[in-house]
Order: sequence, then structure tokens, then C-alpha cells
Amino acid sequence: MTTLVSLNTVCKSFGGIVVADHISIDIHGGEILGLIGPNGAGKTSLFNLISGLYPVDSGTITVAGKPLDGLPMYQRARLGVARTWQHMRLFASMTVLENILVAPRDYPGEKISQIIFRTKQINSAEQALCERAMSILHRMNLTSIAHSNVSDISFGQQKLVGLARALMNDGDCLLLDEPMAGVEGNAYETMKTIVREEAAAGRAICVVEHNVSFIKDLCNSAVFMARGCILERGSVQTLLSSKTLADLYFGT
Repeated sequence: MTTLVSLNTVCKSFGGIVVADHISIDIHGGEILGLIGPNGAGKTSLFNLISGLYPVDSGTITVAGKPLDGLPMYQRARLGVARTWQHMRLFASMTVLENILVAPRDYPGEKISQIIFRTKQINSAEQALCERAMSILHRMNLTSIAHSNVSDISFGQQKLVGLARALMNDGDCLLLDEPMAGVEGNAYETMKTIVREEAAAGRAICVVEHNVSFIKDLCNSAVFMARGCILERGSVQTLLSSKTLADLYFGT
């Protein structure tokens, strides 16, 4: 399998608090990697390092062979790093569709010269992006609320909108930070289906999730973290039967 996301001896600390201690992980195209561990293990911090919210102290991160060292978040997004957030960070005053349309990697209307001299091309690009956004909403059974204010829809629907926004970035790396927290029923099943489809399309997916059933259903393999370190890695079933995981994660 092709390695699309690679972390090599990545380190990060805040004073005396170590959130990443020589982390090395490869995520392959078509793989769904589970990242599990107790609160404070460093799981979300790892996502913050990949997406550029935190700079690394040392080590390297590459996506599709391209180094991310020193790049700001927006440039990493343009290279294909997409993520969701524990707290969804949706734009509360905007509609569902508008929230999704902020996320494409390349939008020609960002340059003033193109707005002035290439109006026809920009209008065509906007139409194509709108059609793509509606197609993603259709996959999630959310077309009926496309023009609803995002603050007026259910929590489960908001979680799906967060995922839809990440999917508008069609790059190689998809980071899902607790996508199932507070999600149940139809939204839960839809989320699983979409994640499977994205992996089948060749994306490298990493999921931070406390819902063990979700991890068991979806992930090819998993990494168990605690105190900024990788303690164990392997199949999900192997990790769930680990005494180390039981002691640190479940408190047994």
C-alpha cells in the first residue's frame, strides 16, 4: 500500500508537558487508522501537529511525499490535509451549504485580478463547487437542509456538516477528531458509510474516537497512546485485549 501520511520521530512539548514523544506513524491510502487512548494522551495534539495548528519541536511530517515543515494551516489544507474538530467550529450565522463552500482547496475568486478579468471562469467554478457540495449533502441525506442556518439543525446533522466540509477538501489526508461524540441513529450509520467510502476511494484516514464499537467496525488497525507516547499498535482486536490498554484506558 502507498504511504500517504508519514510522521517520523515527531516531538512536541509545552513546558514540562509532553504531547508527542518521538511519534512515528505511517498511514496508507485506503487505510482507516484508529487512534485511541485516555483523555490527555496526545491524540488531538497529534492532529494539531499534522494540520499545522501546532509547530513541531522536532521530527518531520509528510503528506503524499510533500514535507509540511514550517507551512501554515491554509497551505497544508491546500496540500490535502483535511480534518474535523471535537467542537465542530461551524459558522453559526451561515447556512449548511455556505459552511461547506468555504472548504475547497482551490478557489479562483480569492484573487482580485481574477475577479476583475475572469468573471466568467469564476462563475463557472462557483457553480461547479456548489454542485459538488450538494452532491456531498445528497450522500448524507442532508439536501433538504442545505439552505437552513446551521444553528437550527440537530447536533447529529451538525456533525455530518463538519464531515461534509472536510470532504470538500479532496486531498489525501482525512483526520476525524471524535466524529461520533453525541451522534446516534441515522446520523451514526451515515457517518460510518461515508468514512468507509472515502477509504475505499483511496484516502488515508485517521480517527480519534472513544466509541470503541465505531473503531471496531471501521478501523483496519489502531495505535494506543498515553502521555504523548505510542504504547502499542496492531489490530483493533489485539489492542482491546491488551492489559496495558485496560489498565490505562478503562481503569481496570
